[in-house]
Amino acid sequence: MKITAIRSAGLFGETPKGGWSNEIKPDDSVHALIAVHTDEGVVGLGSVFTDARLVAAALQVLEPLFLGENALEPMRVSEKLHQNTFWMGMGGTLTHTISGIDIALWDILGKATGQPVGRLLGGRYRDKVKPYASILMEMPDLMAERAAEFRALGFKALKIGWGPFGRREDAKLDEAIVRAAREGFGEDGLLMVDPGASDAFWPNGLKWALNTAEMLKDYDIAWFEEALRPEALEDFVILRRQSPVPIATGECLTRRQSFKRWFVEGALDIVQPDVTKVGGISEQIRIARMANDFGVKYVGHGWNTALGLAADLQLASALPGADLVEYIGGSPYLDDIVMGEWTRDADGMIEIPAKPGLGVELDLEALARYTPDPKALVEV
Repeated sequence: MKITAIRSAGLFGETPKGGWSNEIKPDDSVHALIAVHTDEGVVGLGSVFTDARLVAAALQVLEPLFLGENALEPMRVSEKLHQNTFWMGMGGTLTHTISGIDIALWDILGKATGQPVGRLLGGRYRDKVKPYASILMEMPDLMAERAAEFRALGFKALKIGWGPFGRREDAKLDEAIVRAAREGFGEDGLLMVDPGASDAFWPNGLKWALNTAEMLKDYDIAWFEEALRPEALEDFVILRRQSPVPIATGECLTRRQSFKRWFVEGALDIVQPDVTKVGGISEQIRIARMANDFGVKYVGHGWNTALGLAADLQLASALPGADLVEYIGGSPYLDDIVMGEWTRDADGMIEIPAKPGLGVELDLEALARYTPDPKALVEV
């Protein structure tokens, strides 16, 4: 089964607020969908966390490397793309785009064999997993309302991120936001805090992170995410040793090789690679297994689309300790663009698709609201 074409389509019009200082707008492109076409008519789907214009350019660069390749060999083909583009820059647009291609190739392999991707990765440890709603932080009154809203929707876990937290040099406000979230979500709910220190010109350093971690312990916070700038490895080591709450990060790193030093140095309690950035399912599964060898918990980052969530769910099924997946709260790109619905049971668990491949199918009619010509993406 040979690759004959790879197409992409950006999502526009309902891009969720991301929290960045130079705030993204609904019509900005943050996510692009990928479709890998084959000579046997099987089409695989993937997702990329990158501006659609960059994805389109990357596909032009990569085309001589993927045309005619075996679509049933995702790990080999993806590694070929990585190895032949190092000199163009490691970890940027090309790596992100390869991520979407890799996800789509796993989808093809699953469809061709009649198996869900999780089984092809070695076996399914679970059929359901707990999603945590991922929402932006607000000022205290609204934060309590938002937290209560998602608890009422059936979520048993919630992550609050970015917003005003840590950006106003006001420790009392930071604590008030966390207190409001805890009160709104309930004492028995799993609650995580993500200030988002990968924001442009993040103003805080190690002392702020240490003091904030001490505050968070009083609110039973499950983990403290992106408390420091993404490159601050040495500070993460100190923070992780001294923090009374678990420390998590990893969404800005790409390729498995980048993670090794973080594990060796003991910088993390929880590692959070993003399957739509890091190199795809092929890289994510390797990173997760490496994390397990170092005693680090894996929880995939997923500020994502429905196809990114589908990949995260398959990974969660194939990893013994993967008991959580990230779920953007209120994003049409996640809730509206695939057939059927993501539903939670009485325990707040979401079912992992057992159909072949990623186990999901695009709703082209719904997708037409967010991209100009969705049929051109997938039609043979």
